[in-house]
Amino acid sequence: MLIKDFLSRNSAGMIGAVLVVLACLVGISGPWIVPDPDAAFQTDIVNRLRPPSMEAWMGTDHLGRDVFSRIILGTRGALGVAFIVVAASMILGVTVGTIAGYEGGVLSAILMRITDVFLAVPQLILALALAQLLKPSYLTVVVALSLTYWPFFARTAYAETKRIASGLFVEALFSIGASRRRILCYHVLPNIAPAIIVRATIGIGFVILTAAVLSFLGMGAPPPTPDWGVAVAESRQFLPEAWWFALFPGIAIYLVVLGFNLLGDALRDFVDPRIRRSS
Repeated sequence: MLIKDFLSRNSAGMIGAVLVVLACLVGISGPWIVPDPDAAFQTDIVNRLRPPSMEAWMGTDHLGRDVFSRIILGTRGALGVAFIVVAASMILGVTVGTIAGYEGGVLSAILMRITDVFLAVPQLILALALAQLLKPSYLTVVVALSLTYWPFFARTAYAETKRIASGLFVEALFSIGASRRRILCYHVLPNIAPAIIVRATIGIGFVILTAAVLSFLGMGAPPPTPDWGVAVAESRQFLPEAWWFALFPGIAIYLVVLGFNLLGDALRDFVDPRIRRSS
């Protein structure tokens, strides 16, 4: 069954895929689709806190900047941080998880106990503690979230590797002289890849939300960089009169996170043989 055929039968997954594709297209082409890129940065006190109109589709913020342009330009930063964090966490987490799951013994126990230590502390609390050590920037968010999200990949890779490594085909490969490295790289890793991809897809949405929280608390990109979390934080003192200032960045966060979650759930259903047989 091709994944596009599965998505065509899974309306939630199709909605998620559409939202993800649109978000990626906006992130890539953002500077070219905004009406006036300068309006996202230039202060215009005369036109501050203007409601949505034909001139400013989503109104203006407390400095007179176009909210629509800042949301569009902020998409690239949000997706860029999420993709980098998930990629770095995946590399570290999958490496730790597969080694622990395949080797076993004392090494496995040590690696997984380290993983459990990171999992024992709520990710947001640990990310906040790490972010406090660095100055506010996208790099701070990337480092803080990468160092706190890798254990989720490690746990997934560990469980899947243990399951695959106990299979008869692995024993057969080992009995005919295949090296441990070859078995791990050419047989174990390809078989755990679907579960890792699902974890990564769902993780992107989770990272976007967590990164927005860090920015909301003042640990993300410094002004005047367009950022969804910063926009929501700056809008608090102008509510409820300037409702558009908080509403539209919040909707942007909601739609992108929803899209990745729906797509991740659909991919999980696709890679689960039991669900595929029942569909």
